[in-house]
Amino acid sequence: MYKILHIVGNRPHFIKLAPVSRAIHLHDSFTEVIVHTGQHYDQMMSAHFINELSLPKPDYNLQVGSLSPLKQFSKILTGLEEIIEQELPDIILVYGDTNSTAAGAIAAAKSNITLAHVESGLREHNKSIPEEVNKLLTDAVTDLYFTPTQTGLENLLAEGKIKGVHLVGDVGLDLIYQSSEKIKNAEYILDQNGLQSKEYIFMTCHRASNTSSKEAMVEILTGASELGKKIFFPAHPRTIKTIEEFELQNFLADNWIISKPIGFFETQALIKNAEFCLTDSGGIIKEAYFHRTPAIIVDKQTEWVETINESWNHIAGPSKSKIVHLADNLSIPKKHNNSLGDGKASNKIVDIIFTYLKDKLA
Repeated sequence: MYKILHIVGNRPHFIKLAPVSRAIHLHDSFTEVIVHTGQHYDQMMSAHFINELSLPKPDYNLQVGSLSPLKQFSKILTGLEEIIEQELPDIILVYGDTNSTAAGAIAAAKSNITLAHVESGLREHNKSIPEEVNKLLTDAVTDLYFTPTQTGLENLLAEGKIKGVHLVGDVGLDLIYQSSEKIKNAEYILDQNGLQSKEYIFMTCHRASNTSSKEAMVEILTGASELGKKIFFPAHPRTIKTIEEFELQNFLADNWIISKPIGFFETQALIKNAEFCLTDSGGIIKEAYFHRTPAIIVDKQTEWVETINESWNHIAGPSKSKIVHLADNLSIPKKHNNSLGDGKASNKIVDIIFTYLKDKLA
């Protein structure tokens, strides 16, 4: 039996973990340990989400909470040291590009434990973005690179990373492939909020580059309001705090439906039925592409370049004029190449890990 230790810390991590954990449970050669760093501590961003996705309860919770990045790193590294010494895993899996990801990668490397990075190779080529630094740190010490896209593969090869590189597709989309009935059942949320299919916008905004700037938030909120359509906006706690601190409530018009964070399946139902999405979330960018719902990105770049190249997603940045222009000229592309995977990434990952450990530990 090989022991896998997962390090997760926020909502997108749980989305990636869920199908990987399911694939592990279908394999009789593994046990798993789940460490929740507690980077997301809000009930709807963490505990409720774990239950909704039928995930095993985390074996450990470091309860990091909302600290500065360096303090989060310090607390995660200190907590992981004791856990790794106690559990002695054969491999550590980290997901995505958060502080939990990078701190977990450093802990694995310093403990001389094989490290696998799920969602490796993605780049925005801008080190002022905190997530970009985390990506670079993590991939610098990774042993098994599980990249979701051809662009990710090319990035790794360009950096000289050749050994252990695997193009598997996006694990987050695996969960959607596996959950079509639950997503269909979650469409009750449209009726609850008086929404008609393809007659509203689904919006999210939580990136620090936007929420830390009053100017950016004003541009995004006024741009969205001027579209004259119903907007369903499940607001991230950070975004609500920003709106209150900058006193931006007046920029939210009557056509807005402001919601607390909602469940995964409800989110998918809303994305699927939206006319288009307005977002700075990498997860929503991918999910909109999967559901063949166009998206306008209120960020200056994205690592999911395939969705841009196929014209399903368009970059506006935090610009009112660009948001309005793109919304007025949106069309449904004729081609969809399923560039982000076939729903089998998790099974590929588990099979590769098994072969790797079998050969390494033989």
